[in-house]
Amino acid sequence: MVYFAKWKVILIAVLCAMGIAFAFPNLLNDKQTAWIPGWLPNQKLSLGLDLQGGSHLLFEVDVTSVLKERQQGLVDALRKGLRGASPRIGYRELGMRGQCVGFRALRQEDVSRAEKIARKLDTNTFTPALSVEEDDLRITACWTKAGRQEILTDSVGRSIEIIRRRIDELGTKDPAIQRQGQDRILIQVPGETDPQRIIDIIGKTAKMTFHLLDRDNAAATSCGPGNRRPPGTVCLPEYRGEIPKDTANKTTPVMFLVKKRAAVDGGDLVDAQGTFQDGRSVVAFRFNSVGARRFARVTGANVGHPFAIVLDGEVISAPVINEQILGGNGVISGSFTVQTAQDLALLLRAGALPTRLTPIEQRTVGAELGADSIAAGKFASILSIVLVIVFMAAAYGLFGVMADVALILNMLLIAAALSLLQATLTLPGIAGIVLTIGMAVDANVLIFERIREEERNGRTPISAVDAGYQRALKTIIDANITTLIAAILLFQFGSGPIKGFAVTLAIGILTSMFTAIMVTRLMVVTWLHRRRPKKLPL
Repeated sequence: MVYFAKWKVILIAVLCAMGIAFAFPNLLNDKQTAWIPGWLPNQKLSLGLDLQGGSHLLFEVDVTSVLKERQQGLVDALRKGLRGASPRIGYRELGMRGQCVGFRALRQEDVSRAEKIARKLDTNTFTPALSVEEDDLRITACWTKAGRQEILTDSVGRSIEIIRRRIDELGTKDPAIQRQGQDRILIQVPGETDPQRIIDIIGKTAKMTFHLLDRDNAAATSCGPGNRRPPGTVCLPEYRGEIPKDTANKTTPVMFLVKKRAAVDGGDLVDAQGTFQDGRSVVAFRFNSVGARRFARVTGANVGHPFAIVLDGEVISAPVINEQILGGNGVISGSFTVQTAQDLALLLRAGALPTRLTPIEQRTVGAELGADSIAAGKFASILSIVLVIVFMAAAYGLFGVMADVALILNMLLIAAALSLLQATLTLPGIAGIVLTIGMAVDANVLIFERIREEERNGRTPISAVDAGYQRALKTIIDANITTLIAAILLFQFGSGPIKGFAVTLAIGILTSMFTAIMVTRLMVVTWLHRRRPKKLPL
């Protein structure tokens, strides 16, 4: 324990130098940081919502529309299954009834086969999601309580991941996105100065589909009030995202009569980018191999006919297909600005939300609270450092001064690690750093007290230092590992501020062990070999 191989000394020196280099940008302002070359460390600590302000948003998941969409899928699957049965099963009155779907079989001998087809719709092998009942030729499939809960949990989970991709692409850092209650999602975006844009982007479902228009031109009048539209069609309004609301309310949108079933689903999109074409802002998109084949097949079979591009129930554009489109590439044109084209491309890249989200709470957190918190955190950290430094120097003399140097280096390593990982620093994180300051010298206290005891037992200074480090090492490792396990559990099962505290605590434990066991010991051993003292200054 009183000998260091040359490679260990070099490694310690390199790690300390890297820590100082990565921590240094935090001492500079943004203008000064901009002058740092890209190949040098230039990342700074990322501050949380409570330190730099930002947007606090709460959204509610539209559970009703999720269940309705799933039910429509069940209706389509039942229709396909009944028609594809051999021999074919006759039925009528197929449709949705409340939270159930049902139909009436035409013949009694088909009831058992029809019921078997309905039961096959439940693909969950663990918890039944559907309950199927038969009563006088009528077969009804309803969601169970567990099935509804599973759909809700899946929708909220998928929404959180899609929201995270959308917000990350906006250039914000470390948004806090978590589930709150059964059907709500809490979003905190530090440093965001335009919360309305966040609401607009998150609030869009961004479900894009491609539909064929009804080929009968006379059928376009079916979208008029009181008119009956042909079976299998639906009337959709034009996209008017750039029309002011006061104008939009006074004008009647153009209606398009389109086929209800989508010819191509936007779920096969793999990329979308805002670009320009003929001086206009457009969105270029690209399908994967499956979507490209389907897109080519549909466009090839409908040359000369209009093709509607639909986003969230609105027709963005309805161009005529001039020729078969191969390669899976296309362009969406409409009333876009540069910003809206980029936003639409972002939404399409991130994927469609499983349902629409409704904002029910919005708060903007000002930077003033963060400034006060940072000032209070700085004061607490500096005061704790000063008190610890004074205590260690007074209690252990020269060895205490060496521990103080290691303590300052430990703080630099923590700042470097947080900057390198771009972990978000919050108020609980500052509390974790303050706690680490006390823990950082704990290992040195154990070692120094053990060295004192060994010296009192008659050992020489070098022998006392060697025995002190060897016998205290196990206790130090055990104590820090138990604390590290607690930090890992807090990070794994906690959320938000709890995770911030756990991150800084875990990093502080690792850096404090490094500085106490390696850095302080290197300084003590170097001093011993140079001075060869007859008595230790403890």
